[in-house]
Amino acid sequence: MAILNGRLGRAIGEGVHAPVVLFGVSAVFSLACALFFTRSLPDLQAFGNIRPIDYLGGVIVGFYVLSATLLAPRIGVANFIVCAVSAQIIVSVVIDNFGLLGAAVRPVSLTKLLGVGLLIVGLVITQVADAKSRG
Repeated sequence: MAILNGRLGRAIGEGVHAPVVLFGVSAVFSLACALFFTRSLPDLQAFGNIRPIDYLGGVIVGFYVLSATLLAPRIGVANFIVCAVSAQIIVSVVIDNFGLLGAAVRPVSLTKLLGVGLLIVGLVITQVADAKSRG
């Protein structure tokens, strides 16, 4: 996805515009799938029941796509994915531990902390290896 978005950004002349095009295509595709599978559209009146925080997922996805589009060409796709997945896992552990955003509380265990620690060590190793390979 990062490579395709980078190419899209270069083709349209501005990397920041690539996610706009991507999400436009995604919205049309998602709408077509919704119509095909449910034979209906979302109930617009139901949008009145949505809390502002419930839109945060869209902001996070937008941030991720924009980050992938702009950073992957600079730091490499593998480095971007390692950093993104590591951040997701670390934040997920925090969310579980404190029950944030309505998640069930799942306290952090010593084993889970060890796993996160190993993840961070792996992240550092990949970054050091990449720095050495570039010179």
